[in-house]
Amino acid sequence: MTRAGFLLARTLRRDDALMRMSLSQADLLAELRGRHVALVGNARALADKDQGARIDAADTVIRINRAPMPSARSHGTRTDWLALATRLDNADRARIAPGRILWMSPKRKRLDWTSASSDGFYLHPLDDYRALRGRFAAPPTTGAMMIELLMRSDLASLTLHGFDFFASLSLSGRRTAGQVPHDFAAERAMVETFMAQDDRLRIA
Repeated sequence: MTRAGFLLARTLRRDDALMRMSLSQADLLAELRGRHVALVGNARALADKDQGARIDAADTVIRINRAPMPSARSHGTRTDWLALATRLDNADRARIAPGRILWMSPKRKRLDWTSASSDGFYLHPLDDYRALRGRFAAPPTTGAMMIELLMRSDLASLTLHGFDFFASLSLSGRRTAGQVPHDFAAERAMVETFMAQDDRLRIA
């Protein structure tokens, strides 16, 4: 698709056209078969830990949104996939240097051409977003969407780093839990259910 075609499809909310720019979900998940995956959240508490080496040792490292990385000691340095629900400026894009962009937000008008035309781009289906929103009765976080998606793959393990369900707030902003629209208790319950049923998932 040309840039002009992309801008037209985005403006007119032609999601079918935008989805044709995306790697299929089946192909995305197939790439994770047998792999040890680190999903790095943005909890402030991670900055006080020494998990960077473990993160970088994973087969696939996935970060979220603007992916703050205050130190290699706590956060590691690699970003294979970046799961986005917000616009990414050029400075952050250069700093994070993701190998692949996954656009998780239902707000397609925020999707930029640089991300949509990048190698291996993935666009998360609206039906998947709506299903999780219905489960939580609230908009899901990017992290929750990624956990639910990744657990559908045949990965060997999924380790969550920097996930405390907003107990320590976020490195990427100053809002409190009451100022964001998510249900962190419901998201924690989903993760606890996954861990009870599937020993591939763990929280570091």
